[in-house]
Amino acid sequence: MRVINVDLKVLAVLANAARLHRIVAWLSLALLFSMGLAALPVAAQVQAVAAAASASPLVAAPVNTAPEAAVQIFNRTIAVYRAPFLGVSPAERARRTHLYMNEVLARTGAGEVTVKQEAQGRIVMIDGEMALVLTPEDVDAKGDKTLDETAAAAKFQLEQVIAETRESRDESRLLRGLLIALAATLVFAGLLALVRRGQRALGAWLSAQMSRRAAELEVAGTQLLQGDKVLTAVSFAVRGAGWALLALLSYEWLSLVLSQFPYTRPWGEQLSGYLWQVVVRLGTGILGALPDLFVALLIFMLARTVIKLFTPVFNRIERGEASLGWLDRDTVRPSRRIISTGIWLFALVMAYPYLPGSSSEAFKGVSVLLGLMISLGASSLVGQGASGMILMFTRTIRVGEYVRIDGHEGTITELGMFNTRIRTGLGEELSMPNSLVMGSVTKNYSRAVKGPGYIVDTVVTIGYDTPWRQVEAMLIEAAHRTPGVLSNPSARVYQTALSDFYPEYRLVCQAVPSQPRPRAEVLSALHANIQDVFNEYGVQIMSPHYLADPAEAKFVPKAAWFAAPAKQG
Repeated sequence: MRVINVDLKVLAVLANAARLHRIVAWLSLALLFSMGLAALPVAAQVQAVAAAASASPLVAAPVNTAPEAAVQIFNRTIAVYRAPFLGVSPAERARRTHLYMNEVLARTGAGEVTVKQEAQGRIVMIDGEMALVLTPEDVDAKGDKTLDETAAAAKFQLEQVIAETRESRDESRLLRGLLIALAATLVFAGLLALVRRGQRALGAWLSAQMSRRAAELEVAGTQLLQGDKVLTAVSFAVRGAGWALLALLSYEWLSLVLSQFPYTRPWGEQLSGYLWQVVVRLGTGILGALPDLFVALLIFMLARTVIKLFTPVFNRIERGEASLGWLDRDTVRPSRRIISTGIWLFALVMAYPYLPGSSSEAFKGVSVLLGLMISLGASSLVGQGASGMILMFTRTIRVGEYVRIDGHEGTITELGMFNTRIRTGLGEELSMPNSLVMGSVTKNYSRAVKGPGYIVDTVVTIGYDTPWRQVEAMLIEAAHRTPGVLSNPSARVYQTALSDFYPEYRLVCQAVPSQPRPRAEVLSALHANIQDVFNEYGVQIMSPHYLADPAEAKFVPKAAWFAAPAKQG
């Protein structure tokens, strides 16, 4: 019966206030044009008040078939109906509450809001008349509020709506809000101009400073920072900071202007509340992460301290002042890397739960992505690393040794975890993967020598018509003439092959220099001396290939076996 009486009252108001609606509508339109765009929310407020008296559907919520229906007046949510009451759906309850609220707000009563407790729930009343009924089923099941707290919140919202309704009827307060909004707009425009001017001035000053400092940063005559790149980066940073400040000022200006008028005040409060919530959430997150960050930092500091404890030992071994069994100058560098990497990885695993966001879905997604990338590329990476470790700890090759790997000769300058660097005597530096070094035959010219230096060898092929004793003697004489080649141990000649057309002679000697450039020079001088010696004794360096059998047999007679400079032993 109460609901039927409310509907009859509303229909009576609708019938008697038609002329009032038209008059107030014209007044609202005139006020809109007189106050301008900034006063648009005020016109909406006046029109909303007129609609409350004339049953305009401006503030009435449309019928909603959803299980929940909200009651909104002046853009404020008074209550949310979540269940039927006495056979009336939530949407119909919200519609009837809207109609009755419009009627009550159009009156000039005291506007006292009270909450009455009944068996069915809580009745929110205005000036002793029922405004809405909240049942236990209307309480949000996802929240932790009780029925009394929900009713108290609805009471508070109703009091605000009543106060703002009366404010919307007060022309002096509307004019005051309009003046404040106009003043805020002028200040906002001035701040925009000031920010833009400051942005240009700051960008010019920073560009000049960075250009001057970039020109001063030179290493060995080479400028580290390029002026155009620095200017681009500074300009981008200043523009980004300026636009961020402009966005913040625009946000605050809009929030302030909307808060000056009753109809748009909830929007302004939402904007201010959202910004404050973001600041509070960020601040709370930072403060909450500080203890965990402290623990993670402590773990990393302990790892760094442990590494520093081993550093003096590694330095002494690397300088050759000490040795610990398998740990010597050749293995100390890889051992240092392995131990340091293991300690840092252990520290990272221990500190992982204390890192901010480690339990978030984004952090887990990044972890999965990194794991997938490592899994896809780990086969080659692990293979190269394992090959490097084998080369280092088995001492197959060492830094400073002269080797021949896969057809390339040179001095080893770096034996890394994943590749080996070789510098030739021709101004080249070769970088070979450790897996290639492990899979190739390596000739080490420095490992089997007596004393300092390395092995130098060369191969010549001379026809069968030249006595082999003469060839060996000429090759040894060429080695003795070459600067840098040691006389002790003396050079030796080996006949490594008897081919179809010529025998193959290999000259092996030991040279003193250990750098790649001198070795290339020694080898070049040795080749030059070999040519000179052969020319002096009239022996042609040629490997004949026969197309047909000669008319006479080609052999070396016994009388010529010891032709000069060979000597009969």
